[in-house]
Amino acid sequence: MTRVIYFDCFSGCSGDMILGALLDAGLSLEELKEGLKGLNIGSYQLNAVKMKRSGIMATKFEVNLDQHEHHAHRGLRDIMEIINASNLPATVKKHSIGVFRRLGEAEARIHGVPLEEVHFHELGAIDTIIDIVGTNYALELLGIERCYSSPLPAGGGNISTQHGILPTPAPATLQLLAEVKAPLVQNPGIYRAPGELVTPTGAALITSLAAFSRPDMQITGVGYGAGNREFQEFPNVLRVWLGETAEDTEAGEMALLETNIDDMNPQIYGFLMERLLAEKAVDVWFTPIQMKKNRPGIILSVLAHKNDEARLANLILRETTTLGIRSRSISRYIAQREIFEFDSSLGHARVKIKRLPEFIGVFPEYEDCRRISLEKQLPLQEVMRIIETEARTWISEKK
Repeated sequence: MTRVIYFDCFSGCSGDMILGALLDAGLSLEELKEGLKGLNIGSYQLNAVKMKRSGIMATKFEVNLDQHEHHAHRGLRDIMEIINASNLPATVKKHSIGVFRRLGEAEARIHGVPLEEVHFHELGAIDTIIDIVGTNYALELLGIERCYSSPLPAGGGNISTQHGILPTPAPATLQLLAEVKAPLVQNPGIYRAPGELVTPTGAALITSLAAFSRPDMQITGVGYGAGNREFQEFPNVLRVWLGETAEDTEAGEMALLETNIDDMNPQIYGFLMERLLAEKAVDVWFTPIQMKKNRPGIILSVLAHKNDEARLANLILRETTTLGIRSRSISRYIAQREIFEFDSSLGHARVKIKRLPEFIGVFPEYEDCRRISLEKQLPLQEVMRIIETEARTWISEKK
């Protein structure tokens, strides 16, 4: 079973609405507070308040700054240093930085400046850092493995920004949506709502974390996050569905992106792989080839979900010397799999279980076995054999 979440954004989304909905669905506010303590961003208080929006009870997430705090204008490097210096899990740091990087790249493209010159202004404020890092940490606490989203409402009217009066969606929001070809809809009644329904922070989170589809799932929980405004036509809430999928939804049609490169500094390849995997590429690999003029070259191959294809292609074009990318649709077949954790005779360990109708495979997680090997001063292959044998016993007894 795979734990999944579906963001039902019928009245839009923002960072605080996402966290409000997750808290309403069962996330512990105290656990969230504890995990975010290590962020060196000043003094603030986090609150969750129950309130009604058009008759629906929802949770309003609030970040209250102490009187002497102000909204600092931070660059991407500043925010990366703050996140990396925290004691949050490595995956939370990686995904949070990925969201901020996409925000920065969107702003850089809109204003025509290098990424390092972008200052986030409102986006560098304490509440936005809390929204982005807090959402990624919340998904980790809830054990969410895959995220999905409904189409997003376009909203209507204008908004006031530091650059003047602008139409909705805001430029950064629209850029983020365009990068992933996000579905944007004009629902009856909703389009008359004044102002924006999807904020840049909300757009960055949804387009970075979620695929725009609704999976077949068993619902295990529902949560409502309240927005700031009250609308007459519809409830201003974000609804989330928590659940499990019986079969892995990653099977089926995928996109394969490829390009040949023979003129790039080899130091860049490792960084590129990290960036692509952080941006939700399913797999990345390099194949050595011989190119024209007898130059040694590399085929960069990236396997991606169809919803991520355009965004990852754009990333490849920005980060490499290539002038073009080949793309084709492919299908794949996959086995059901799950992660099983247990206390072995050597210590706590995880194994990956592969299930087929007539077969079950058990594969110890390398990082756990490596850790145990170093701690116990045992050969790695011996550790892996013991973990696999004991895991099979545990699994057999649980049947």
